[in-house]
Amino acid sequence: MISLASGYGNFAVPAVALQAATAVLTSAQQRHAPLAVSPIGGLPELREALAARYRQRGARGTTAEQVLVTAGSKAGLFALLTELLEPGADVLMPTPNWFGFYEMVRRAGGQLRTLPLAAADNYALHPEALRAALTPATRLLIISNPNNPTGRVYSQEEWAAVLAVTQDFPELWVLSDEIYEGICFGPEPVPTLLAQPNPHGRHVVVSGFSKSLALAGWSVGCLVAPLELARAVEARLFSTVPPATVLAQAAALAATQHAEAISAALCAQLSQTRPVLLAGLAALPGAPALVAPEGTYYVFADFTRFLDPALPAALASAQAVQQLAAGGVEVVDGATCGAPGFARLSYAVPETELRQALARMQEVFAPLAV
Repeated sequence: MISLASGYGNFAVPAVALQAATAVLTSAQQRHAPLAVSPIGGLPELREALAARYRQRGARGTTAEQVLVTAGSKAGLFALLTELLEPGADVLMPTPNWFGFYEMVRRAGGQLRTLPLAAADNYALHPEALRAALTPATRLLIISNPNNPTGRVYSQEEWAAVLAVTQDFPELWVLSDEIYEGICFGPEPVPTLLAQPNPHGRHVVVSGFSKSLALAGWSVGCLVAPLELARAVEARLFSTVPPATVLAQAAALAATQHAEAISAALCAQLSQTRPVLLAGLAALPGAPALVAPEGTYYVFADFTRFLDPALPAALASAQAVQQLAAGGVEVVDGATCGAPGFARLSYAVPETELRQALARMQEVFAPLAV
């Protein structure tokens, strides 16, 4: 089996991060002392480094007190959702989107509604569609930028158009998942929600270090929220989860201080496999035109032409994924992201494996072509 389904890349741990973590271990060994335990909100120096980086990206008012470092991004995200959402709270999410949000919102007590976007216009989030989907009772809008699974990057102008709508809903919180912000192949850096006008003080960003900064497995994430909300989430974290380890935070601090260089190196590595996957998908039978995604290390491939028309869309999508698995290729079923008939494929894999996976996909799909 060759897996193109993993959300983690085949990236070496950055040398600066390893050196920083090693220094922490060496110090503990030399002092014959245990590792220190971090405050629940994170080491002050890491919180300040993250705040400084957001200020450099245009979020000029961001302070270290607004930043929380968490034991993985999911822990922080779930604490945030449980703090924001009352039972039955209305949550709106444009789809396709990361499959994890569905269950997380449910477990936090919310009721998730989707706003389906179309591949035909490259998943544009039209302001008029957003306005029609929002209600005065909607508590939270979730947007991923760059988007997982589509790789779509929403520009500064698109953010402005979205926020021109949300500002008319003063009780609405806007949450931007920006964990892939450093993996970008477009002409401009990925804009952060924190740099946008925030008249009601209800913008929140969640992020982490496992994607753009190659710290998969270190279990360290972060979120940035208005001060009152940040303090409430911090209190919830204190009551429910341990802090991120000082070892992981030392690595995260070094990665933050060298973020641009690390992300640039990852993009250079991915630039070798990205065209291989795009070309391989274009060579499949009946391949539709594909807009190359600007962000993440995924392509959200349209396989609807290979589905069994006699089955419901979700079942047909699952069947296609099972056929690929039987042929030796594991992918993420787009139905889990709100788009049956599509599949999320990662190109953050060795090139030899990717080429073999594409050859196997040809073998699976060629007999199904109409």
